[in-house]
Amino acid sequence: MLLYILRRFLYFLILLFMLSIASFTIIQLPPGDYVTALVSEMEEMQGVLLDESEIEALRESYGLNESMFVQYAQWISKFVQGDFGMSIQWQQPVSTLIKERFPLTIMVSLITMIFAYVVGIPIGVYSATHQYSVGDYTATTFGFLGIATPNFLLAIILMYLGYKYFGWEVGGLFSTEYLDQGWSFAKFIDLLKHLPIPVIVIGTAGTAGLIRTMRGCLLDEMNKQYVVTARSKGLSEKKLLYKYPMRISINPIISTIGWSLSGIVSGSTLTSIVLNLPTTGPLLYQALLKQDMELAGSIILILSSLTLIGTFISDILLVVIDPRISFKKAA
Repeated sequence: MLLYILRRFLYFLILLFMLSIASFTIIQLPPGDYVTALVSEMEEMQGVLLDESEIEALRESYGLNESMFVQYAQWISKFVQGDFGMSIQWQQPVSTLIKERFPLTIMVSLITMIFAYVVGIPIGVYSATHQYSVGDYTATTFGFLGIATPNFLLAIILMYLGYKYFGWEVGGLFSTEYLDQGWSFAKFIDLLKHLPIPVIVIGTAGTAGLIRTMRGCLLDEMNKQYVVTARSKGLSEKKLLYKYPMRISINPIISTIGWSLSGIVSGSTLTSIVLNLPTTGPLLYQALLKQDMELAGSIILILSSLTLIGTFISDILLVVIDPRISFKKAA
């Protein structure tokens, strides 16, 4: 097992290095840089025209006149040392900006993930064990609607309905009077009042997907010969369900933890913008628009790292849960 973990960790380091190059390259692909965007904005919004010498001086001050290889080397060397650099757009350390967004992002996303798993898996099991019943058709309809409806569209609909018929302040995570205040019990209660809408909106697609995945996998397992044999030997339906098909059907869900872990930090970007949520998704979106290389690159690399870590955790859990998988074969 130790050899398997070490080998997976080596793969993790190699992939992380390759992802850092890919992330930096993708950010550099659009024409221009931060100074180009800044000059364009100054001309359009403020009517200020800069000559070439002033533009070059700005580019020099931000270190944007160096080659892409030099910029990457400087960025990745600081990143490895725990220094994410300075955000050109915000004129603040990238670490400070990320730390401001992380706690609320992780809280919202974790609650959303728990909501999706707690709701999606039981409904999927019920739908599979009661095939073609009213409950199964209802769950299937919900699953298709949840997958087909974009989260940001659902957010807009709920914002409209909530404000028009119930007078709710759907946008954001806090009421206006608590935005600039420190943490207190009243602010915490206000946060709890604002959480249901973001959790439901962001979690709808994930919940619907889990229902469909769990139902399909469980139906496939319940029709296999080993289940028929176990049932013919008198094993109770409840014990049969949880001892065999359930353990195998949960594998595809466990294997997607790697995708979910990065979502904990990124959140749903479009939904966060619509609902005005202070998460890292809108921060990354603004950084990409402004071509703020160090901020965008740091967030993308962190998300990539979390995806790799989540995949590593999935590999370990699959080997532990499913006896058919061995460390030697998985390696």
